[in-house]
Order: sequence, then structure tokens, then C-alpha cells
Amino acid sequence: MKIAMGCDHGGFELKEKIRKHLEDKGFEVDDKGCYSKDSVDYPVFAHAAAKAVADGSCDYGIVICTTGIGISIAANKVPGVRCALCTDSLQAKMTKLHNDANVLALGAGIVGENLALNIVDVFLETPFSGEERHARRVKQIEEI
Repeated sequence: MKIAMGCDHGGFELKEKIRKHLEDKGFEVDDKGCYSKDSVDYPVFAHAAAKAVADGSCDYGIVICTTGIGISIAANKVPGVRCALCTDSLQAKMTKLHNDANVLALGAGIVGENLALNIVDVFLETPFSGEERHARRVKQIEEI
């Protein structure tokens, strides 16, 4: 499985920890940046990671900024992306089960490393339920 990752300076340190965690678990990571704690604009990196998911070159994406808010808004501008900002593992589970989310957003200033790694694991391990009502709603999201 290939995971696109993108962050701004506020999410850089957490991105690096998650990247290593994913690589240690055998995932391929497509790191779209940023690559340091120097100030950058999050929409650039959100778009790059989200586009990799939308075009099928990556299976899922993870985007990170200080709160997760701005980067999730930017990622959701890419057609075909369903980015969910999660602050706990129940949200990560439910957004995959019900919304078939394909990009996870995290706030590095909101969740700590251990919680973030748990959220990532739950997000990647949980399948879409495929239930008719959820599939119908996901289709409606795409059509609007």
C-alpha cells in the first residue's frame, strides 16, 4: 500500500515520525513535503498529497498542519478526495466505515505522537463498510 504524505512546517516533526512508523510497517510512503521546519504554505503540500490519492498513484493520504483544519480544507478542494480531520481513533474508524475517507488530516498541535500513530493505524486498517446507505451518501458527496 502506498501512502502520500504532506505537511507544513507545523506538521513536519509529526510527519517524520508517522513516515518512519509507516515505513517500519512495510508501507511505501510518497513524501510530498515539506522537508523542514521552515515556514511554508500548507495548501501546496495538501494539494500535492491529495492529488496523488485522486489520480490513483497512492492508495491513501495523510496531511498534517498545526491544527489539521487548514490542510484538511485544502485537501478537500481536490475532486475525488474525502479528507477527514481526526483527533481520536473512533473518528478514524467511523470515517473509513461510513465515509470511505481516503485522506486523513491530523493536527500536530492537537494530538500527541502516540495518539497520532494510533489514529493512523486505525484509519489504514479499517475498511469501508460498503453498506448501501453509506455508499449512497459517498456517491452524493462526489456528485455535489
